[in-house]
Amino acid sequence: MARTSKKAKTATLLVADQTETSSARPNAEAIPASGTEVFIALDKLKKSPRNARKTPHTEAEIEAYAASIAAKGMFQNLVVEPELDADSQPTGFHFVTIGEGRRLAQLLRVKRKEIKKSEPIRCVIDTANDPFEISLDENVTRAAMHPADQFEAFRELAENRGLGAEEIAARFGVTAHVVKQRLRLGAVSPKLMQVYRDSGLTLDQLMAFAITEDHARQEQVYEGLGYNKEPWLIRREVTKANVPATDRRAIFVGAEAYTEAGGTIIRDLFTEDRGGFYEDAALLDQLVIEKLEWTARQVQEAEGWKWADVHIDYPHGNGMRRAYPQPVDLSEEDEAAYAAAKDEYDRLTAEWAGTDDDLPPDVDQRFAELEAEIERIDAKRHAYDPDDITRGGVYVVLSHDGEARIERGFIRPEDERPVPEEAEDGDSVINGVRVNGDGEVIEDGEPEDGDHVSELDAEDEEAEEDGKPLSDLFIRDLTAHRTLGLRVALGEQPDIALIAVTHALAAQTFYRGAEAHVLEIRPNSPQLASHADGIEDTPAAKTLSDRHEAWASDMPRDVADLWGFIAGLDRASVMALFAHCLSLTVNAVRLPWEHRPRARQSADRLATALALDMTAHWTPTTRTYFGRVTKAHILAAVREAVSDEAADRIAGIKKQPMAEAAEQLVAGTGWLPAILRTSEPAWLTEQSAEPDAAAEGDATGPVPDPDDRQDGAAEPEEAEAFPDAAE
Repeated sequence: MARTSKKAKTATLLVADQTETSSARPNAEAIPASGTEVFIALDKLKKSPRNARKTPHTEAEIEAYAASIAAKGMFQNLVVEPELDADSQPTGFHFVTIGEGRRLAQLLRVKRKEIKKSEPIRCVIDTANDPFEISLDENVTRAAMHPADQFEAFRELAENRGLGAEEIAARFGVTAHVVKQRLRLGAVSPKLMQVYRDSGLTLDQLMAFAITEDHARQEQVYEGLGYNKEPWLIRREVTKANVPATDRRAIFVGAEAYTEAGGTIIRDLFTEDRGGFYEDAALLDQLVIEKLEWTARQVQEAEGWKWADVHIDYPHGNGMRRAYPQPVDLSEEDEAAYAAAKDEYDRLTAEWAGTDDDLPPDVDQRFAELEAEIERIDAKRHAYDPDDITRGGVYVVLSHDGEARIERGFIRPEDERPVPEEAEDGDSVINGVRVNGDGEVIEDGEPEDGDHVSELDAEDEEAEEDGKPLSDLFIRDLTAHRTLGLRVALGEQPDIALIAVTHALAAQTFYRGAEAHVLEIRPNSPQLASHADGIEDTPAAKTLSDRHEAWASDMPRDVADLWGFIAGLDRASVMALFAHCLSLTVNAVRLPWEHRPRARQSADRLATALALDMTAHWTPTTRTYFGRVTKAHILAAVREAVSDEAADRIAGIKKQPMAEAAEQLVAGTGWLPAILRTSEPAWLTEQSAEPDAAAEGDATGPVPDPDDRQDGAAEPEEAEAFPDAAE
């Protein structure tokens, strides 16, 4: 009989003997010789106390063994030795020297009712070797498969064997997500996979390349890398042509609409990708435009604008004048409704003012209704001129937070009302047609008084000279003298000078293309959106926009009336308008190709004079700061804002989680990067450093209170009166 048959027979007899005479103790002669393969019931196998492995198997390892055995059976025998009692007699049980993980996996299958606890397990008896040594040998003297071979093997199962991720996961006892990760790694360019095999890339770097399956892109990025091969840098370069799901365009369109249009979303299976990356940027832009166009049509049809245009980014420098809503009188019906709502709101407020408890639901609902009614009527107090609506249009653009933003009131140059030109005789000329003061058209060659030129006495040279205008040269001479006089007079009247400067700024700020100012002051207001993405949607930008629109709604329609409007304001209002117009010209942006050290110093001094607190306008977040700087900068910020211990706790994690953790740690601390900080004025620093003169009894006496100064006392010098500005 062949050896295998003898072994099978021996194994069968041993199982039968153990099963049928379980109550009897086997004798020494019943123990097979060392090296014999036998089948032993699972419930007769025990963990060996002499196994070199002391760290227990993890649940995941046992699960993987169980799945593999269930799908493909046991490839390897267990190595066992008989358990002996105190008299060196076999007990009928066996210790598992090699294969404890597989024994535990089979017990797990028993628990799941997949097999019985008496399931025969193929084993090899070993009484010749030291159990401790061979268990150590089993775990040490072996070579694990290279991860690259494993990744490619999983890819083989999926592509050539037709197995899905879920099926592969079930056969190998891992999660479907792990299988998908290995499949993605198996899809990396063979060139990069060989570099990984040769230890030229780490697993983290290989995972960064695996975010895309485009081999050409992977190899292009690899060739372009310098000494810095950080995984985050590889991910950034690989996805440079794609659009992250956090982008405003992706938020506006949505993943469902994008995929329905045929787009593909790339998912990073190894890090938190926040929705992945939209692969086709052109398709995404097309979908954004289509959705914006739908919004534009709705606005145009509902409000009656002449045109509506859409842009992903706000079209700065469009060269158009912008009209703003103007104050209008409410109708008698609206006035009555407003008064009734306001009276009821005030009455309810007084009635429930002393109540500490929550308002009853019906009262709370009534408050909400009255507030909505008051806001609705208030909105009617300002409206666009119907003529501006028939001439003007609307821009619908994409805001930074992924919402449609509607900008109204733009009037193209060709849609402007014709500006009358003044003829030499005082009549107006509109589109080449002369019109008298009453608006009547004057035919060519026909004087307004009905007299004909032919009736003039051609020989009367003196009469002909009477109607001849002054020469251009003479007019220039006279107006130069007038200009000189204006300069002298304006320099002597500061109040009028303030009005004149405010007029010049306002005329160019609110009336595009209107050359109505006499001062050669040209305010330049650089657009900031091209320097900082999303800056127009910040609270600070909203504050500035609201302030501008409030002034714009008060401006007279005709720029010719602007001087009278400004001259009629009180001084505080003139100063406020002047400050607003001037504020739009501030430019403290630092560009890499500009070298303006003195301008930077002036910006710092202006910030100090204004006591600028950037914490009111900017907050460090992952998007605004931590996600855009190096890990060293992140840790430095946490150390400065929180503590060294806090920085040390996040020092070992990857950049994206580090940036997110830093945002949480720094929140509420008021920390700012150095470039956004405002220095204290020198006078304040010196004052805080010196002991208080009054408290110390300084010989110079107490510092006088400016409010206690007697009438007629000398004013302090300007540098003393305005120490901030002096800085």
